[in-house]
Amino acid sequence: MIFRQLFDAKSSTFTYLLADEVSKDAVIIDPVFEQSNRDIALITELGLNLTHSLDTHCHADHVTGSWLLKHKINSLIASAKVINAEYTDVALEHGDIIKFGQYELQVRATPGHTDGCLTYVCHAQKMAFTGDALLIRGCGRCDFQQGSASQLFDSIHQQIFSLTNDFSLYPGHDYSGRCSTSVAEEKLFNARLGGNASKQDFIGYMDNMTLPHPKYIDIALPGNLVSGKPDKLPQEPTWAPMELSYGGIYQVSPYWVATNLDKVTILDVRENEEVAQTKINGAITIPLGEVSTKLSTIPTDKPIVTFCRSGRRSALAVDILKKSGLTDVANIKGGMLAWQDQSLPYSF
Repeated sequence: MIFRQLFDAKSSTFTYLLADEVSKDAVIIDPVFEQSNRDIALITELGLNLTHSLDTHCHADHVTGSWLLKHKINSLIASAKVINAEYTDVALEHGDIIKFGQYELQVRATPGHTDGCLTYVCHAQKMAFTGDALLIRGCGRCDFQQGSASQLFDSIHQQIFSLTNDFSLYPGHDYSGRCSTSVAEEKLFNARLGGNASKQDFIGYMDNMTLPHPKYIDIALPGNLVSGKPDKLPQEPTWAPMELSYGGIYQVSPYWVATNLDKVTILDVRENEEVAQTKINGAITIPLGEVSTKLSTIPTDKPIVTFCRSGRRSALAVDILKKSGLTDVANIKGGMLAWQDQSLPYSF
């Protein structure tokens, strides 16, 4: 299985991408609205087909990226039926199965943090994605969204601790730099549930916690009840058809540049001896090591596309230009190698 654990620093949310390495079908769990371009870039670079976007519950600390993912790459939106979120394609209930290639996720209802919490279990890989029901050495709070400490205790014991001890557990959040745990560890060491704590122990603990009101809840809950659909789409570059790399660099295709030479300034950041062998007509040449000291010599009346042999050095040039305050900047994907592979015109 292809597996990636991603992180949103603002909300300390984990997003999980799982895919069948053969069919390339994939699912994503708990995507974050602001990280949608990052997630799409990774999916694109790995050549995956995202079939479903799955939320573990109606989040109070971030808005889901499910609607944007559907809008951009046509994945299905799936969340708990009890949430009744608008634009949901698959309303999930306990016992449902989500298939992607040769793998599948079993849906287990684990209410208590909220009434719509789900845990996704991949038996083939002995993995469970617990959302906020069970965290590493903790659990989700039970004081809003129809939460219930008694119900959460039962959910965790019946649906998560009932898995074998060697199951790896992946939570919806962590605030201390921890990435995963196991059934065995949480049974022993969870501060609220471990060490044979009784339901009375747990309820007493949860009922006496003093917690601040979730600061993002007034934005997150309405947003998640419409599956993350925004009032207006996030602003993105429109001067060229763009692709965002997983490294965070906007890229344009060599073909688009070759057919729109009059609309851009091409900045070739190769060394002079490389340019002497092959060059793109009309390109400005500034070796990468000199770009930061020659910014004033680069025309800014048109968008700038950067260029090198493979697209790696020129990606750094994009970063340098962006930090200088320029906004309409992108990298030519694949550089001269891709340009030549596509038999686009250049001069010796």
